[in-house]
Amino acid sequence: MLDILNDLIWSKLLIVMLIGLGLYFTLASRFVQFRYFGRMFRIFSEAFQRQPGQLSSFQALMLSVAGRVGAGNIAGVSVAIMLGGPGAIFWMWIVALVGMATSYFECSLAQLYKRREADGTYRGGPAFYIQHGLGQRWLGIVVSILLLVTFGFGFNAVQSYTVATSLHDTFGLPTLVSGLALTAVIGLIIFGGIQRIAKFADVLVPVMAFSYIAMAIFVIGSNVEAIPATFALIFNSAFGLEPAFAGGIGAAIIMGVKRGLFSNEAGLGSAPNVAAVAEVKHPVAQGIVQSLSVFIDTLILCSCTALIILLSGVYQPGTEMAGVVLTQTAVASVVGEWGRVFISLALLLFVFTTLIYNYYLGENALGFFSQKRGPVVVYRLLVVALVLWGSVQDLGTVFAFADVTMGLLAIANLIALALLFKVGLRLMRDYDSQIKAGVESPVLDAKQFADLDLDPAVWGSQNSQPAELDRAEIGNSVYQR
Repeated sequence: MLDILNDLIWSKLLIVMLIGLGLYFTLASRFVQFRYFGRMFRIFSEAFQRQPGQLSSFQALMLSVAGRVGAGNIAGVSVAIMLGGPGAIFWMWIVALVGMATSYFECSLAQLYKRREADGTYRGGPAFYIQHGLGQRWLGIVVSILLLVTFGFGFNAVQSYTVATSLHDTFGLPTLVSGLALTAVIGLIIFGGIQRIAKFADVLVPVMAFSYIAMAIFVIGSNVEAIPATFALIFNSAFGLEPAFAGGIGAAIIMGVKRGLFSNEAGLGSAPNVAAVAEVKHPVAQGIVQSLSVFIDTLILCSCTALIILLSGVYQPGTEMAGVVLTQTAVASVVGEWGRVFISLALLLFVFTTLIYNYYLGENALGFFSQKRGPVVVYRLLVVALVLWGSVQDLGTVFAFADVTMGLLAIANLIALALLFKVGLRLMRDYDSQIKAGVESPVLDAKQFADLDLDPAVWGSQNSQPAELDRAEIGNSVYQR
């Protein structure tokens, strides 16, 4: 049943929607993701002028990147290569490049339609721009449920499976033992237990991310003479020109699109939930910044994994290794067996913060249609159960379940983006006109958008001071949600 649904969703609908709409958004916006690529660094500097108690544009970006970096960058790329051949990497790049425009629009709209909470912080996302932009609360509830199931259940099961498999390959640890340990830790966190561990991971994850890139650079440098041939293999395989992968162009495209979306989440509707909490003067500013997270995730980190695998010589057509094991074996073949330990530890830290991020997105979605305590407790128990379930499943089942829920969520969100595209263009042109007029930091004039259902507490008076909050309180509220 899962295979039938996946075939219908991915080979019939999402390939056309993701790439088609991404290209349309790119062309209609005159390549907005590239026009303002350099400007995002100027936007980061405005973090020092943000209001007390609010997240800056850069902090929201880092939260988004920390959540995205996980199993998709290490295990997802391995799966894409195993099932779609090296050509799948090319299609991951394409999805990322056009997805930068999609992410720009969904995050700009999330900023535009966000709402101020009673404690002074912001909340927004697909459900909010669907309700207040399209006037369809029922569809917002559907999207919230799909977001909850995809991230709270599906993606968390994938992350758990990847860690358990990695630790089993490296240390021989039974997957059930890894699953129980991970379940215990995530259970303590989401039930309000260990704030210090979460903060500790916030420090270690960036260090491990840079260490992972450094490892990739070492592997690439050790095989520098093979780089041209490797890129040729990727491009030829993408179009069925490589003899070993002739006839596999369909699998390359499907796996590239699937694993690309799983990794960078462009168009999926997850990043807008985080983008909406940032304090910015104009919604477009955050849209520009968030498009960078897609670039970092896929064009940099996923490419690192792909080059590690292909340059090591471990991968051969027909290779069968469970996800992350292929990446670990590739690293070990170049640097020695300690490379397996390094990948396992890096993955453990990446997955740790991603589990928290996924949980937060799910509970944030739940809060859109229910404020009662009971459903939150049930959701938390199910999250814990799915983390344990994922650790003892097989590769096909876990990824198939996540692909179905992810596909349905992407379809609903992309339809909403298409219907709100004119609003997105109007917002972009307002920003463009201010830049053309020489304005250094464009500001949204709510009077120019009086016909839209915007929150006056957010955009009604740009000069008003939001409620001052203790920073520790803001940090705790994010983890509690």
